[in-house]
Amino acid sequence: MDILQPGGWDPPVGYSNGIAVPAGKIVFIAGQVGWDARQKFQSGDIAPQFEQALRNVLAVLAEAGGRPEHVCRITAYCCDKPAYLAARRQLGAIWRALMGKHYPCMSMIFVSDLLDSPGKIELEATAVLPPT
Repeated sequence: MDILQPGGWDPPVGYSNGIAVPAGKIVFIAGQVGWDARQKFQSGDIAPQFEQALRNVLAVLAEAGGRPEHVCRITAYCCDKPAYLAARRQLGAIWRALMGKHYPCMSMIFVSDLLDSPGKIELEATAVLPPT
């Protein structure tokens, strides 16, 4: 996996501008919200929901034989911008606990609502597993 960082650009914080990977098994992970395996939210707060959503992404990835470092792209949809901004430090700690220092390409999109209530954040991902 090669991180793409154009010369002269300031480095991004908490994400990569681009990633190039050799051909392998591509895994597309549907939007995951912060509910448990029984589709129940254990919290209405953004940080626990983010942690569970990321755990859900990684669980689906593991089914394909993948690990966190295989994630190339994550798109986050959040319907509570003030809560997200207030929790950034906590979200960063959760990220590092689950993903380490791996920062794929990421986009954060703020939306008016999510389908699954009381969801505040949804994560979808794409991963590429190395060729076998």
